[in-house]
This record gives sequence, structure tokens and C-alpha cells, in this order.
Amino acid sequence: ALRRGVFHSVNELITAIEDYLKATNDNPKPFVWTATAEQILVKVARGRVTLQEAKNQL
Repeated sequence: ALRRGVFHSVNELITAIEDYLKATNDNPKPFVWTATAEQILVKVARGRVTLQEAKNQL
């Protein structure tokens, strides 16, 4: 279990991640989108405006 796990070394963490990925890849489930295309495009547009404003402040 990665969440709230305690790892005493980087190698222990890597092993836990690899074990998790192997287990989830052995029984894959399709990703189900919860946002509509319109909702995603609205967020993308808002992000582009924010990035442009930040660029203009440089």
C-alpha cells in the first residue's frame, strides 16, 4: 500500500511502486472520464489566459 506507507529507503519505495503497478496492470480497468469535453475546454481556455497574463508580466 503506497498511500500512508512508511518506507525506510528509496529502494523500498521503488519496490512498493513496482509491486503496485504490477498488481494494477494484472487487472486493468478502463479510465472513465467524469468531465465533459466542454468542461475540459473551459479549463484549458482559463489556463491559457492565466499563462498569457503571467507571460505579459515578465
